[in-house]
Amino acid sequence: MIDRGRTDDPGDAARDADGGAIPAELSLDDVHHLLQTKRRRDVLRYLRDAEGPVRLRELAEQVAAWEQETTVEELRSDERQRVYISLYQSHLPKLDNHGIIEYDKDRGRVDSTLRTGQLEPYLEGPTETDSSDPWPRRYGATVGLGTVFLGAVAAGLAPIDGLVAAGLVLGSFAAVTSVHAWTDS
Repeated sequence: MIDRGRTDDPGDAARDADGGAIPAELSLDDVHHLLQTKRRRDVLRYLRDAEGPVRLRELAEQVAAWEQETTVEELRSDERQRVYISLYQSHLPKLDNHGIIEYDKDRGRVDSTLRTGQLEPYLEGPTETDSSDPWPRRYGATVGLGTVFLGAVAAGLAPIDGLVAAGLVLGSFAAVTSVHAWTDS
């Protein structure tokens, strides 16, 4: 799980039996810092769907296309270059320093690591709620009808005492709430 303390040195990882580094858990502060820019999130999304290492050029082109809301073929040279440079100089080294990716700057290759999976829950947006729930509409209808009914009573259109009308509206809310509670149990 994610540790709440700050880990500034990703080189503090434990060692396995063969002497290889076992990635330590990322702190919550590190997670937020690493994912604060959309470009880094886009890099991780691209790597999530890639099968093995990717070329930096391909990665930069796709990230630029997402940013411009176009296709790779429609990109202008300056749009490609701007993203390529920022990935090359800033974003990829930062992710590499924290062990999130393996970035071979000389060969222009980028690959995910075991640590990449730790950020997966943070890459997904909030889940959609089930909009087929009828109860908000039912409560809304009760409010609307109660308002119309009380307005008619106040205007003298309905020959009912105000206190009785208020009791009927409250009773309708109690009935709707009771049915809701009974059907959800």
